[in-house]
Amino acid sequence: MRCRMNEDTGVAYILPWQVSSVVTGGGVGVVEESKHLKFQKCDVVTSFNWPWQSQAIVDGHILTKIGRLEGCSRVVGICGTEEKCRVLVCEMGFDAAINYKQDNIVEKLREYCPAGVDVYFDNVGGDISNTVIGQMNQNSHIILCGQISQYNKDVPYPPPLPPDTKAILKERNIARERFLVLDYSDKHEVGLVLLSQWLKEGKLKVRETVVKGLENIGAGRDPECIPGSGRKPGSTLGSCF
Repeated sequence: MRCRMNEDTGVAYILPWQVSSVVTGGGVGVVEESKHLKFQKCDVVTSFNWPWQSQAIVDGHILTKIGRLEGCSRVVGICGTEEKCRVLVCEMGFDAAINYKQDNIVEKLREYCPAGVDVYFDNVGGDISNTVIGQMNQNSHIILCGQISQYNKDVPYPPPLPPDTKAILKERNIARERFLVLDYSDKHEVGLVLLSQWLKEGKLKVRETVVKGLENIGAGRDPECIPGSGRKPGSTLGSCF
């Protein structure tokens, strides 16, 4: 950037700034609106030619979407309200979110994951999981962490799958393994160090619900109705499946 203050930078790949033009340099921003096929609202992007202003219209070709942790190229969440969808995309950094109570899950998965699904972290089970499995790729992976939609039913754990879903697992060689955190106790210390580092660096986003007082635990009431809880209407965020 110092070189660009000269009338001649001395190299062809970087030009001097022009008088009265906006200074540019390396930067990071959030997409507010996009007409570029590669980017959508709330994407976090970076560029080495970023204009020094709070808002700018830029050519999408100079932008790069920030890479995901552990090599994930695209992350899509499934939850039950538009507010949770907004939080997943705009606060947590997901590429997209599907509202299973309003959206057509099959159509949205095809839209958001046109190349198919490689990894599915399954917390919900039931129809949603069967739908996701139907769009998974050959040699893909399912991390079976929970089956909340099935817990009030008199079935074993993990709940049995429909025959057509079982056939897909076999035909596409999809690994479906139970995940139990207690099985990885030898990795807890290393994991906590890494997660703490990511949290400090802003790479992990966390939302917590805090309720004060033992008398309020398990009270069966909406937390925003509990005196002293500090909750405001519309701020509730539960598990996102």
